[in-house]
Amino acid sequence: MPRITAERRAANRSRIVAAARRRFSRDGFDQTSMPDIAAEAGVSVGAPYRYFAGKEEIILEIAGDAFRMMFAPVERLADTAAAVTVADLVAASIDSVSGEDAVDAAGQAVTVEELLRCAVQAWGLLLRHEALQQQARAGFEDVRGRIAEALRNGQRAGSVPATLDPDRGARVVMALLHGFVLQHTAFGLDDITAFTRDVRIALNDTGLLREDH
Repeated sequence: MPRITAERRAANRSRIVAAARRRFSRDGFDQTSMPDIAAEAGVSVGAPYRYFAGKEEIILEIAGDAFRMMFAPVERLADTAAAVTVADLVAASIDSVSGEDAVDAAGQAVTVEELLRCAVQAWGLLLRHEALQQQARAGFEDVRGRIAEALRNGQRAGSVPATLDPDRGARVVMALLHGFVLQHTAFGLDDITAFTRDVRIALNDTGLLREDH
């Protein structure tokens, strides 16, 4: 029997991940089995096990794709902007979920809505899934550290108040993104342009973008 090519193997793996993402998004992690994923992908029941040890490994990959999508724009801004503001960082993070399509770790196009639904479910799993919690914590701390450094740069440039603690300010930015994703996914908050505008107004009005005199 001829050996499968690397390209075909990668395509098969992506097909299984896409099928799992659709089922997870539609039915939830707990309600989706490996046979369900195989059926969705149109492959044999044993095929997913050629690429993944089990369902948890697929969940980890999809959750990683979701969180990377959410934080990639804010990381890019944090790494490149010298005079960033708190509102700039929040707006950049919200922008990551404003489109219809994104790209996963394998470079394949994915539906933003599917990824967000999986991300919301993944937060619930953090309380009882040690591997996912460790992965999420490491990713969280990496992003938080980069945002905090961006806020320090903003303080040096005068665009971020000197009285703001950068480490806590970074948590504020991430909390606003997490809250938006939950409202957008679970409660139908879909006016992203207006939300971003109001974030800028609210942060400015509460003095986070300027020192009170």
